[in-house]
Amino acid sequence: MDITALTSTAPPATPPAAPSKITSDFNTFLRMLTVQMQNQDPLKPIDSADYAVQLATFSGVEQQVRTNQLLADMQGKFQQLGMSEMASWIGKEARSPAPVLYDGRPVTLSPNPAQGADRAVLVVRDAQGNLVSREEIPANAEPYQWLGAGADGSPLPAGIYSIALESLSGERVLATTPVEHYARVIEAKGGGANGTRLVLEGGIEVPASDVTALREPRA
Repeated sequence: MDITALTSTAPPATPPAAPSKITSDFNTFLRMLTVQMQNQDPLKPIDSADYAVQLATFSGVEQQVRTNQLLADMQGKFQQLGMSEMASWIGKEARSPAPVLYDGRPVTLSPNPAQGADRAVLVVRDAQGNLVSREEIPANAEPYQWLGAGADGSPLPAGIYSIALESLSGERVLATTPVEHYARVIEAKGGGANGTRLVLEGGIEVPASDVTALREPRA
């Protein structure tokens, strides 16, 4: 009977039950190994090296499962630590390239034209991805007050808009990048494999890793 093949194909235990499952499997393995030794062919005894390999194989599986459990526990603790740090961000204004919530009031943007650009154009799209305006702005990194004007100059309806910046040299587009702006943080969510996500006003979500600045809310 090939004990190695039996143990290597056994399904891995779920993390909460891992310690007791390993103990049970190991005891079962030892009983099976003892039976194997008792019932081996006296004329063709199993090489002791084979026993050593089987023991080493099972021991390696046991250690790997324990290691995986330890890593899972550590990951959970790190996530809790990250969430506790994110809690202090709630109520503050975070700067990120998230979509903009426009409610009729001017929005302060933080454009960052590409190096070598002599022109900069805001490209505004609505929640459905439709182009609603193109607005030329100064080609510098100074804060810019976006008034929410459409292509014809009239105010856009309240809603969520994606704003990108086209950096141009003459008529040549050097780069198109999302425009950063400040928005108030109302919630922090644990994102599992995707990391912590922040919920901004209007229900807009952004990865915490995309935040480039944080400030106290302005009146």
